[in-house]
Amino acid sequence: MSDDLSKKMKWLQDFEVVYGEETEEVEKTEFSSLLEENATKSFQEGEVFKGQVINIGADYVTVDIGYKQEGLVSVKEFQNYDGTLKIKKDDEIEVYLEKLESALGNLVLSKDKAEILKAWDKISEACEKGNPLEGTVIAKVKGGLSVDIGVKAFLPGSQIDLRPTRYLDKYIGKTMQFKVIKFNKKRGNIVLSRRAILQEERGKMRNEILSQIQEGMIVKGVVKNITDYGAFIDLGGIDGLLHITDMSWGRVKHPSNILNIADEVEVKILKFDAEKERVSLGLKQVQPNPWEKAKEKYSIGNKVEGEIVSVKDYGVFIELDDGIEGLIHVSEMSWTGKIKSPSKQFTVGEKVGAKVLDVDVENKRISLGLKQLMPNPWDDLITKYKIGSQVLGKVKSVVDFGVFVDLGEEVDALIHISDVSWTRKNVNLPDEFKDGDDINAMVLSVDKENQKFCLGIKQLEEDPWKKIEERLPVGTNVEAEVVRVTDFGAFVELETGIEGLIHISELSEDRVEKPEDVIKKGDKPKAMVISLDKESKKIALSIKAAANAGDIDPASVKQEEKSTSSLANQLKGFNVEN
Repeated sequence: MSDDLSKKMKWLQDFEVVYGEETEEVEKTEFSSLLEENATKSFQEGEVFKGQVINIGADYVTVDIGYKQEGLVSVKEFQNYDGTLKIKKDDEIEVYLEKLESALGNLVLSKDKAEILKAWDKISEACEKGNPLEGTVIAKVKGGLSVDIGVKAFLPGSQIDLRPTRYLDKYIGKTMQFKVIKFNKKRGNIVLSRRAILQEERGKMRNEILSQIQEGMIVKGVVKNITDYGAFIDLGGIDGLLHITDMSWGRVKHPSNILNIADEVEVKILKFDAEKERVSLGLKQVQPNPWEKAKEKYSIGNKVEGEIVSVKDYGVFIELDDGIEGLIHVSEMSWTGKIKSPSKQFTVGEKVGAKVLDVDVENKRISLGLKQLMPNPWDDLITKYKIGSQVLGKVKSVVDFGVFVDLGEEVDALIHISDVSWTRKNVNLPDEFKDGDDINAMVLSVDKENQKFCLGIKQLEEDPWKKIEERLPVGTNVEAEVVRVTDFGAFVELETGIEGLIHISELSEDRVEKPEDVIKKGDKPKAMVISLDKESKKIALSIKAAANAGDIDPASVKQEEKSTSSLANQLKGFNVEN
């Protein structure tokens, strides 16, 4: 019996009080009950007791369980997830006696542990049988969440969802199903898992989806993972691969530019392998194909604008719309053909305008032109430079096949090596022309279609072959110097740059095996012109005919030319220029 109770009983024994019979009986009964309760009540640590809330402080709630001191319970054990309290003063609650006396002399109590003991049988059964329990997330704690399932339990971050999640605040206040995966009765620790519930549901959905899935279906899913080559979409029990090429009709640099993890998307099932449980998905296939109306939208001749998405050696690709790209070929960039390397002129991301040249819907190709938006310099050249007019320019560059001349225009003119001299065929251009030299020439052609502007130097003088038949008619005897000897005869220079051939058969009346046996370079034999071909620029000569000139009638020589003698025909097969 407690000291207080003994004092009360002694005090009552010292006074004689007269009550009415009924009042005396009631007081006697209540007092007897109090004596009996306190006499029989044993306060043992580790037991659960009923108590009354007598005060609510900032940190602790004071509870009277009938012991000589009140007990303290942390106020956190009475808070809802939003910080409000579940109790009020004078409420009767059950508490767990942790310690009879703390350093401050008060009882140490716990409401949570009392509830754990009370709910232990239910929690233990749920853990053993795998039955789900309903609970409400009340707070974020280190490593996870705190859940109220009648008692406070711990939900680790790894057990919140099927995939790791960083943002835990969104779960606070939500009521969900959980499984008890671990508990410690002695310590009062309970560990929950929501992931286990979701995995079971996912398994059921997986079987259901596999039985219903068909190619061509349009389904909804959630982006589960993103890689360099595509994204994996959770269809609710089974994952499907959305390849990067099936994300958009347009160009996709990386899947993350189109999708984010946890995005909900609508996709089409392109291919389904039931045996391997593999699903190929398409996102662009649920959107209109922009090429279906490309012919109408991008008519030939229309001006369009777009962003450069790729630069190649052969041209640049322009994105005109999602899924629609056009190519500006390098040949369509400039009228003058000066752009040889597009990468030096254009950069990815640059906005450009162009003209539609061709639309091939079947092969998904649109040809664009940049130069068509600019004046064509060839139109001005045709007007300004008349054929046969003389011009003065500067040597811009010397190449193997000719000389490029700068006339101060966008287009450089070319003097081909064949138009340098009428007579010299092996002209060494670098020896005769230097960059920057002034040069006179004649306009030969301005070809807009083939973009060729040609000049000539030799045309400034008359072609010596033009009247060659007047100066060297057939039957004329000449004395000319041998410039070279070949296996088939000897070449002599008749005029500057004009040569003739004395065939081996015309060197002597006698049979000649080797021309060098009867004639040498530098010799000046007398010979007769026996054949002349202006078109092919060939002249045939004969020493034999010159030697026998006194016996030959000139009229017969001319008649022989007209009748095309066998010798002339033979000589026409040889190139006097060589």
